[in-house]
Amino acid sequence: MTDPEFMDRAEHLLQAVEASCDRINDSTDADIDNQRTGGMVTLTFPNRSQIIINLQKPLQEVWLAAKSGGYHYKFDSTQWSDTKGQGEFFACLTRDASAQAGMALVFAA
Repeated sequence: MTDPEFMDRAEHLLQAVEASCDRINDSTDADIDNQRTGGMVTLTFPNRSQIIINLQKPLQEVWLAAKSGGYHYKFDSTQWSDTKGQGEFFACLTRDASAQAGMALVFAA
């Protein structure tokens, strides 16, 4: 994948995370604060825990840091998959955000 292709796909992913936060905040009591700075989105939950998603341009990866650990995702021509076989990005974000929020949440592309 070229660098511009990576940036297009990665930008789409970050926008989907932001849109999911807006949808979740409108339809639940989760109250997730999402702040974006360049290629990084920080999700802050009412209990002050955070999930940080950032782009690693030289590696063409998206990194996610949550209470459960740190994960690296590469685009595999269909989806963003963990480089160590831990699953698809939005499924993992859903799992970690639900755990940190203490309620079932759904993040989607």
